[in-house]
Amino acid sequence: MNNYMLTRATVISLLIYFMGLLLIFPLHLLPCLLSGLFVFELVKAITPLLQTLIPVNKARLSSVVLLGASIVTILSLFFFTVISFILQDIKTPDNLIQRYMLIFDKARHQLPHSVVIYLPESADELSQIINELIYKHVNELQFVFGCAIHTCFSLLSGMILGAIIALQDIPDIKSLTPLTYALLQRSITLSNAFHNVVFAQLKISLVNTLLSSILLLICAPCLNVYIPLTKTLILITFIMGLIPLIGNLISNILIFIVSLSVSLWTAVIALTYLIAIHKLEYFLNARIIGLRINSNAWELLFAMLFFDAAFGFSGLIAAPMYYAYFKCELTNEKVI
Repeated sequence: MNNYMLTRATVISLLIYFMGLLLIFPLHLLPCLLSGLFVFELVKAITPLLQTLIPVNKARLSSVVLLGASIVTILSLFFFTVISFILQDIKTPDNLIQRYMLIFDKARHQLPHSVVIYLPESADELSQIINELIYKHVNELQFVFGCAIHTCFSLLSGMILGAIIALQDIPDIKSLTPLTYALLQRSITLSNAFHNVVFAQLKISLVNTLLSSILLLICAPCLNVYIPLTKTLILITFIMGLIPLIGNLISNILIFIVSLSVSLWTAVIALTYLIAIHKLEYFLNARIIGLRINSNAWELLFAMLFFDAAFGFSGLIAAPMYYAYFKCELTNEKVI
């Protein structure tokens, strides 16, 4: 029985970590945690490659600089593109409304009369509807804008913290107090759990990209439907697929919007297909990640359902990593 007794430092460190991980949700710090771990793992992956070219003591710093420059460049290009697009539409709002009216005009010939009667009949009516919606939901829009700013700040803060931690030298174990050593072990376990989930998510992203490519490159052309920006959408699907669950949702929305420019029925068919893929991702997460963390598919699926019910969509995103961490802790302590 003594082999299974936990030391006081281990118990305290476990309580600190469990409380901290649960407080992540009400404090809305999940983006910060995930981005920090992601940058930390990237630095760990890049450093050994750079060690073959430059001295070991400079490899980690060079990894952080290279990674930071890449992230800043990508984010700058993204925001510049988005802002340019928004400013262009602000300068020519009539052109934007006219584009939407073309979509509605196509829909009139494809939808039943019971639905058509709710569509705007002119650009002025559409403009009035948009203005009324903005006026009625201005508080909700402010809240969404505030949440977006908070998320961006959390992501940036997490990246900075992850880079700072990655630059730190590994401490001498003999110089650590029992509690500090126990907390370090918890941190290593959490990092390993995140590492396993990320590599599994890469496989899931590849599967999602393959299924979306079948729709865009095979199914649509076979029906004489050609969706624009196909290659770009496939690339976005792969990149966004690296983000658990929500990334697939973002890529699906983009494909739906582009399909809408072709015809309403094309968008509806594409959306139905993509919803099926999105539902399939629940089981892909459970199966692929379960193999990576040595868990049965039903265990991970149950954890995802539980975290979704307890913490909402954030819990659903964090469930694979949290479950991998909890199970690894129990295994390390020989409880299971």
